[in-house]
Amino acid sequence: MIDKGDIWLTVLALGAGSYLLRFVFIGLVGDRPMPAWLLRHLRYTAVAVLPALIAPMVLWPPATGGAIDLPRLAAAAAATAVAWRTHSVIGSILAGGGTLYLGLWLVG
Repeated sequence: MIDKGDIWLTVLALGAGSYLLRFVFIGLVGDRPMPAWLLRHLRYTAVAVLPALIAPMVLWPPATGGAIDLPRLAAAAAATAVAWRTHSVIGSILAGGGTLYLGLWLVG
């Protein structure tokens, strides 16, 4: 077991670090105009972060013990295709979820 004092120290340290990181951008830089080159790079933050969060869950899903799973790959492909074709978030969520449900039902 981990000592409760160590857990609280970790929680407080992470909270303070998160606060300071946000304060740098909001408190110190928030009222100043940002350079065009920085704004151009910040536009790609979500495009870089979302695949980095999703790819491990598709390729090495914890539900299968890290083994590659065909229904999850098919669901990711369906969601990607619908998102690319329609630019609809709800549509891609429904396509991915429906494909995953159908794939898991078929596999058993």
